[in-house]
Amino acid sequence: MTLLQNFNSFSNTDPQRFGGSLRIAIVTETWPPEINGVAMSVLQLCKGLQQRGHRILLIRPYQPTECQSFKPSAECLVAASSIPKYPELRFGYPQYRKMTKALSQFKPDIVHIVTEGPLGLAALNIARQYNYPVSSGFHSPFHEFSQFFDLKFLIKPVQHYLRWFHNRTDLTCVPSTDTQRALVKAGFTCPLALVSRGVDSQHFNPQKRCNNLRQQWQATPQTMVMLYVGRLSPEKNIDLVIQAYQHAKISQPERDFKLVIVGDGPDRARLQNLIPEAIFTGMQTGEQLARHYASADVFLFASEVETFGNVVLEALASGLPVLAYDYACTALTVQHGINGWACRLSDATQFQQLAAQLPALSQLQQMGLQATKIAQQFGWSMAVDQFEFALKTTADKHQSLYSTAWNKAMIPLFIT
Repeated sequence: MTLLQNFNSFSNTDPQRFGGSLRIAIVTETWPPEINGVAMSVLQLCKGLQQRGHRILLIRPYQPTECQSFKPSAECLVAASSIPKYPELRFGYPQYRKMTKALSQFKPDIVHIVTEGPLGLAALNIARQYNYPVSSGFHSPFHEFSQFFDLKFLIKPVQHYLRWFHNRTDLTCVPSTDTQRALVKAGFTCPLALVSRGVDSQHFNPQKRCNNLRQQWQATPQTMVMLYVGRLSPEKNIDLVIQAYQHAKISQPERDFKLVIVGDGPDRARLQNLIPEAIFTGMQTGEQLARHYASADVFLFASEVETFGNVVLEALASGLPVLAYDYACTALTVQHGINGWACRLSDATQFQQLAAQLPALSQLQQMGLQATKIAQQFGWSMAVDQFEFALKTTADKHQSLYSTAWNKAMIPLFIT
């Protein structure tokens, strides 16, 4: 069952059509200042909902440093521990009593679960026990990540758990049609709704290009700077980005190339040993991240396990042509040969060939103009529209079913 077509055509909706504001409980194990696509996306969606008058209870792990750009209507913080191999990320303890009390006091119209970890599972059980309507988000294919950490034996159990988890919800939000098709194929029977992603084109834009930063990279005006941004982890397939860079150098020896890798993660030391000439900047945020994007010339992204791929949108908005596999965000935004190159999925040979044939900087700049234009079509407003519609529809359906069941139960009392 899918609601995808309804959500694909949904945009620019007046929130008044929903009949007022919702009380929404958001349960997530990742939240800024953690730096990842899920945390950033959930923050933007929460901001958008709050601006439209909805009240939000945020249930999340405690963090030593707090997010300063969003204050929920209410908050429930639980204890947390770091995730193995990702010390910067934390999972929340399932503190049932504390969560149950917070939900009881807030009286949510719907509970939305962002992550399927211990905190999300606790929220799902509480929602089912107390008859709250519950939706979920599918953001990361953890069952596919397992193969990159010598944990292939976990792929089937994790996939079984994720299918069981989401099928117990009233609705699951997916960021792309590729993810929707994959979940249907994997046996997910819950209703699926498209809630896309967006980009802040005022923050990420070509005007942030910084000559001083390029000089730090020892890049001249004639240097082609290839950029990767993201987690430095095996599932991101950064080895192929490096191979593509090396292939370009061999194929066009007369040109000057630089490879800049932005981000951090468990694979950083190995990658630095693999390509010591590359510039590893570490994690970048805010204005510094925007400058790093805009100061490059082309963006390379070889991951095959994205549910969306926010970095592709950020690169396009920053005026960079993108070379990436043709699925998820790339399939929506990259027009081959116009604003980038959409490579056949899993075709590493074609990926390297496309990198070796990159055009002159002047043509890349023209392609960058087209990249910026298409990114401007993906503001956060449309994603908030879709999310708002998904939550309201699910809450209304639950209320309708509850009222019908209540009326049926009361009829015998009135008859007698």
